[in-house]
Amino acid sequence: MAAIFLAVRRVPLWPVLATLLVLSGCALPPLADRPDSRSFPQSQTRETVLGQAITPKTDAHPGLSGIILLPDPYDAFAARALLAEAAEASLDVQYYIWRPDTTGTLMLYTLYRAAERGVRIRLLLDDNGIVGMDDILAALSQHPNIEIRLFNPFVVRNPKWLGYLTDFRRLNYRMHNKSLTADNQVTIIGGRNIADEYFGAAGGGLFADLDVLAIGPAVDDISRDFDRYWASNASWPARQILGEPEPGPDPLAELAELLKVSENSIASSVYARTLEDSAFLRKLLIGELTFSWAPVVMVSDDPAKVLGRNGNEDLLSQQLARALEDPERSITLVSPYFIPGDAGVELFRTLEERGIEVRVLTNSLEANDVAMVHASYSKYRKPLLRAGVELWEMRRLDDEAPKEQDLQTGMMGISVSSLHAKTFAVDGEILFVGSFNFDPRSIHLNTELGFVIKSPELARTLEREFDEQVRSSAYQVVLGEDGELRWLERQEHRTVTYSHEPGTGPLKRIMVFFWSLMPIESLL
Repeated sequence: MAAIFLAVRRVPLWPVLATLLVLSGCALPPLADRPDSRSFPQSQTRETVLGQAITPKTDAHPGLSGIILLPDPYDAFAARALLAEAAEASLDVQYYIWRPDTTGTLMLYTLYRAAERGVRIRLLLDDNGIVGMDDILAALSQHPNIEIRLFNPFVVRNPKWLGYLTDFRRLNYRMHNKSLTADNQVTIIGGRNIADEYFGAAGGGLFADLDVLAIGPAVDDISRDFDRYWASNASWPARQILGEPEPGPDPLAELAELLKVSENSIASSVYARTLEDSAFLRKLLIGELTFSWAPVVMVSDDPAKVLGRNGNEDLLSQQLARALEDPERSITLVSPYFIPGDAGVELFRTLEERGIEVRVLTNSLEANDVAMVHASYSKYRKPLLRAGVELWEMRRLDDEAPKEQDLQTGMMGISVSSLHAKTFAVDGEILFVGSFNFDPRSIHLNTELGFVIKSPELARTLEREFDEQVRSSAYQVVLGEDGELRWLERQEHRTVTYSHEPGTGPLKRIMVFFWSLMPIESLL
């Protein structure tokens, strides 16, 4: 027996663990008994409070969607929470990241209260972005008006990352979409997930992050797309994955009390005041909100992308190419993670040779929260500059949010000082806003969602904000006379020139150089 014990001790742990995971049958349960549901037609929700407020406006603008940009983080939070409070028929909610922090807990309590009023809640979450949420979601899923599904879920729950050992090919594909739709009358899409750092980042104006609120035909498009994801073979009922809550007192009642206590906590006071002070819902209901009316094309990856069953023509990147007219004058592009690849560099070179101005804003190393992404992007800076692209890197934004918020710094998402908006304008005529980053992961691995908005008013808003803000909040990257990179920081009365990545130490720069040598670009 001692000999056997000693032999076992000599066996490497990870191969044994991986084998045990495979042999234990870590397979997803069958989907045969999954209930079916669809979004309510807009004609059925016209008599809701939201429907009565919105229908006269949409009837007056047939074929067009009403759009409001939401660059301010507090407005973006208030809009979501107040729409959930106003809903009477349904809330369809789809997110990549949802954290059990202040804003995440407040939003969960808002959904719970809506369910208590009889509103049907469908909550679709990517399973990679809900760390620490299993018990909460298991309890919420007990509510008769709340159904939760997990997209491309992990079977091993703790620690989740063990799943990558046996199923990396599947689990490397994630749902990056973000939307909240109330009564199929109003929707919010864009770059923000549900977590404190997305609703508390100060400074950076339009570029810290960006969502759009929409009414009209674009809402119906989002609802149909939500139905497609909800019914996909990658969406699993949370009960099948998370199991039942621990036995004991009513888990739903305990959760409701916990959420209520959280709502009244000191940490929630800033957001509670935001809701109290917001005039958003009142203005919406009495028709005082000012919308920009425009044709809107929704672009979205087929959820089958994560199963490897869709062709290139179904990719959002291809839909974007079809939806955009050939640029004639300019492209202004904002992307926190920007890895153009050789093909992207060649495209920009061709555009510049045709006399089309290309301007790009992305994160600097000091602001980027994913060093590996920056390492891959850094290889393309010189080729981009030689091609004629005007390149800017956002400086680390000051965190001016009130201290009582105790905001997190973004282990899985953005830091409060990062650029996170995903948007671009073409010729001052067309604006894109969505979840799509210009990197290989958004193109090939993650599913994405966005709006192509044919609105000179909104496109020129982006260009104007770029002109006004970028010089004061970003470094311009240029080539020096020696062909090496320089970073220009324009201060009030002078321009400071850096010969290496500003705001970083040698250790971080060495780490980025190391990552740039690794063949990992296709995974980023």
